[in-house]
Amino acid sequence: IEREQQRFAEANYDLCQNAIRVNKLMASLMPSMMLVMNFTIIAIIWFGSIRIDNGDMQVGSLMAFIQYAMQIMMSLVMVAMMFIMLPRASASAIRINEVLETNPQIKDPEETLSADKAQGILEFKNVSFSFPGAEKPAISNISFTARPGETTALIGGTGSGKTSLINLIPRFYDVDEGSVLVDGVDVREMSQKSLRAKIALVPQKSVLFSGSISDNIRYGKQDASDEEVRRAAEISQAIEFISGMPGGFDAVIEQGGSNVSGGQKQRLSIARALVRRPEIYIFDDSFSALDFKTDARLRLALRKETADATVIVIAQRVTTLMDAGQIIVLEDGRIVGMGTHKELLNSCDVYREIVYSQLSEEELA
Repeated sequence: IEREQQRFAEANYDLCQNAIRVNKLMASLMPSMMLVMNFTIIAIIWFGSIRIDNGDMQVGSLMAFIQYAMQIMMSLVMVAMMFIMLPRASASAIRINEVLETNPQIKDPEETLSADKAQGILEFKNVSFSFPGAEKPAISNISFTARPGETTALIGGTGSGKTSLINLIPRFYDVDEGSVLVDGVDVREMSQKSLRAKIALVPQKSVLFSGSISDNIRYGKQDASDEEVRRAAEISQAIEFISGMPGGFDAVIEQGGSNVSGGQKQRLSIARALVRRPEIYIFDDSFSALDFKTDARLRLALRKETADATVIVIAQRVTTLMDAGQIIVLEDGRIVGMGTHKELLNSCDVYREIVYSQLSEEELA
């Protein structure tokens, strides 16, 4: 940490000094240029008046000469400004080119396998994964199976590896050890397009784009009909606030969803996943901004809609995952408990501690 702080301090100091030098130059440039311009005009008028007095020049010619001189001087000011802006543009271009020239680390194999035997069976077999440069694994020796028709819930403290685990399913990262299988096929042996066609992921941070509400929902399925879009909105409990907006489904969403609340963003993101109708649904803490009443209605509607699909839910609220068929408790990247709510209350200290921190004994009863 100290090394990173030192690097940040050095980079910050460098940037600060450069900004001070540029601003000093800019502060002195304009007065200097104005001084030169004014002296130039004085000289033109001085020598021009002598020529007019001698009858060698007309007043109109003098005024034209002043205008030409002003245009030339302003062009010189703009050239000076360009010399200041060019280094900044160059630095930005270098960063953009670095991104454009980056080779993706996740690549499709030369010969891909198709997973069309089963429908939505997800398996983790002794999976371990570390982020590049990390001192210890994000997750270690993870093994479980999630099947269609049941909900698998993940719970654990901050940094326990929940999001890291689900990011391995659509192959945002490759595992270090073990394997992740979808419908019996290792995700590394599938094409990314066919793998991700089976999955709908609602991320922890809901992302909306500028455009209409229906356009945002259709990002999940470009050719979705109006009826499919409306049904997805009804299931996600978004139809109520959509109906209240001017234009309904044609109401404009600003970039990043700045004109809707956090709960409304989450419901639109869930609708986008539902319209896709995939084999595997992944909800990464996607109910955190919802009130308890909306959360309960949404879970009830989801249970009917996803009856034939595999559902993975990450949640911090115990009430959100109490009814899950399989609850996996993570701590420091390892599974410390697996089972139903009642089983874990009796067998897992970590789960029991989380439950008692949120619910009273009366609520548990």
